[in-house]
Amino acid sequence: MQNSLKITSTLADETRFSIYQYMLQEKENFTVQNIADKFNIHPNVARLHLTKLSEINVISAEYEKTGKGGRPGRIYRAVENGISLSFPKRNYEELLDWVLEILDELGPEALEVGTRICYQKGQTEIRHMLQEQKIEASLLTFDEKVDCITKAASLIGYIPLVKQEEGQEERSIRFAVYNCPYHNEIDQHSETVCALHESFLKGQFDYLFEVDEFVKLENMTDGCKYCSYRIQTNG
Repeated sequence: MQNSLKITSTLADETRFSIYQYMLQEKENFTVQNIADKFNIHPNVARLHLTKLSEINVISAEYEKTGKGGRPGRIYRAVENGISLSFPKRNYEELLDWVLEILDELGPEALEVGTRICYQKGQTEIRHMLQEQKIEASLLTFDEKVDCITKAASLIGYIPLVKQEEGQEERSIRFAVYNCPYHNEIDQHSETVCALHESFLKGQFDYLFEVDEFVKLENMTDGCKYCSYRIQTNG
């Protein structure tokens, strides 16, 4: 097992953590110069950050042959599985795998119960967040509601994009999931995991907005780089 203190101290640096988040979202190969240009830092500083991230195995570092001779350059890419820390260690992933197998074995009725519970959990999470800040959902502006969704999503890589057509009352929210928090379970339980996760998201949005339509546009299980949704709302 990796040293947990080394992992937390490495990711505690704000710039380094931002680089890691960016690489997770984009899911591309990056050179030192790519990162230096994106974050407006010296290449030597970018190389140091990338080296630190590769040492805790959250990104990979490989040599890429250019075909032009000379020493091959290094390319870096975020590791999809990511990392998970708990103090003391708890094997929640194995427990999650058991639960998913049970749901699949019990069939449609169990999944229906699961999606209903996840929907309620989504609403509960937003309600608790607002209660801690002593804020009433009905008093929030549209932008403040979007900000609330953004804060709730920030720890697991959700990036909401908001668009509004001029002259119309309805607003269209584009919500993209770049870093699936259930990546390890997708291969064997994709239908179940996606249904539960989508219900959780619906619960969050329904608590804040008057949702008219909630549609999935892209799905990682179909080979897309991210999952994206369009949410039509009146406010």
